Order: sequence, then C-alpha cells, then structure tokens
Amino acid sequence: MASENDSSVKEFILLGLTQQPELQLPLFFLFLGIYVVSMAGNLGLTVLIILNPHLHTPMYYFLFNLAFTDLCYSSVITPKMLVSFVKQNIISHAECMTQLFFYAFFVIDECYILTAMAYDRYAAICKPLLYQVNMSHQVCHLMMVGVYVMGFVEAMAHTGSMLRLVFCDGNIINQYVCDILPLLKLSCTSTTINELLLFIVVGINVTVPSLTIFISYTLILSNILSIHSAEGRSKAFSTCGSHVIAVSFFFGAAAFMYLKPSSASVDEDKVSTIFYTVVGPMLNPFIYSIRNKDVHIALRKTLKKRMFA
Repeated sequence: MASENDSSVKEFILLGLTQQPELQLPLFFLFLGIYVVSMAGNLGLTVLIILNPHLHTPMYYFLFNLAFTDLCYSSVITPKMLVSFVKQNIISHAECMTQLFFYAFFVIDECYILTAMAYDRYAAICKPLLYQVNMSHQVCHLMMVGVYVMGFVEAMAHTGSMLRLVFCDGNIINQYVCDILPLLKLSCTSTTINELLLFIVVGINVTVPSLTIFISYTLILSNILSIHSAEGRSKAFSTCGSHVIAVSFFFGAAAFMYLKPSSASVDEDKVSTIFYTVVGPMLNPFIYSIRNKDVHIALRKTLKKRMFA
C-alpha cells in the first residue's frame, strides 16, 4: 500500500445522489426498501436453488451465481450510499480502493455470467442432443472459475493502476460510490494509463459479451422460428425472454455510463449507475422467477416442507 502513503489525500467525501435536503429522507427510505427487497430476493433465490435438487441444472447453476453476485454487489454499493442521505459520507483511501476493487470485480463477473447464461440457452435450444456433453458439470464449473478469475484480474488491474495515482486536487467525489471516472478527476498526476486501461477493459467487457449474447440469441431465434409446435415455441421464448430483459437492462446502462460522450452531465452518470448497481440486482430475481414454472414449483415444495416440518 505504498501508493496510499504517497497520496496527500487520506480520505474522501462521497457527495451521494443528491444534495437537496428535502429529497434526502424520501430517497433514504426508497433505496433502503430497494436494498431490503434485493437482499431478500437474491438470498431467497440462492437458498431455493440449493434446497431443490430438480434445480441443480446448468441453467440454475448460472442463475445461482448471478443471484450470489447481485447479493454481494448490493452489499458493496448500497449501504455506503444510504449513509450519504443521513450524514456526510466520509470514506478512507483504503476503504475507497477496497470498494472500487469489489465494485469492478462484481460488475465484470455479472457481464460474463450473463454471457454464460446466453450460451447455455443456445446449447439447450440449438444443440439439445449434445447439451449434456456441452454443458456438463465440469464445463459449467470451469466456465464459472474463468468468470471469477477474469473478474479478479481485471479488478486488480483497475485498483492497482488507481493506487499509483496521487490525489491532491481535492477529496470530494461527486458520486455515491468510489467509481473510476470520478476518482480520475481528482488526481493531480497523469491518468493516461488509467484511461487507456479503462477504455480497453470496458470495451472488451461490453463488446465481447454483447456480441456473444447477440449471436447466441440470433441462432436461438432462428431455431425457435423453425419449431412447428406453438407450445414448443412458447416454452422456448419464455425461457429466453427473462434473460433478454436482464441483459438489455444491464448492458444498456453500463454502456451508457462508460461509453457515453464526455459532455454528459454528472447527474446522468449517477442515474445510469443506479440502474445497473442498485435497481438491476433488485429486479433480477423477479425477472427470472415471475414466469418460471420450475421456480414456482420449488417455492411451493419448500414452503410446504417448512409448514409441515
């Protein structure tokens, strides 16, 4: 942590979502409610998948990891955000760098978990006879190990490049989270390497998953349209529809945040960040559960066991 010692700034102030006093309390309760719902939904989904053997399939294995990631993701972002609504939100340099690491780690993980889920749906619908081979337990585990390793390496790259900077032009971060772009604005040393790294990493993490997902769903759609049974088409659409909504929501907000024109306002940054850091993790459990018969059956079975235990 030598870089931290070289920095003249030992703590930062997170301004939060808004500085308008009349909005502070309503927004505190709004986002507290969102956080509680997000934690309950994602924790409930992970427990449901663990307790029900018929959900121990590749599709639900990836969904379990998505829910777990969202659970951790919310806990890294939202509690600190809530503090800014009730008092001055001061965060130490070390805490800020730690939050930045886990923030980047879970964002990158989510990108590639959603990509893995798209490939799983492609393998299930377009290659059903080879599905057990293509999506064996070993393959699924290796895919998830790859996801977490990639998230760790890229998050370390961002955090390491941030630790080399010296912050001496101020310590007020106009955001509710220690994000890369607001921190770069406070540095009084060259941020060229950080900006290049950000451009490369974000470019890869948006374009590669997006293209993979687009190609997967193009092939899936082509295959679905060739199904003669209306019931078969409906079932295929229902298993893919929720994933398409979640993917569009996450990648749309992330792309707007990091690939937008530099003229965009700070308020626009905050709104787009909220969508994929706070609102997305809350919506995902419901997106994947509302029309999912397997989840409904598992929930009924679990509730019955608990009621009659």
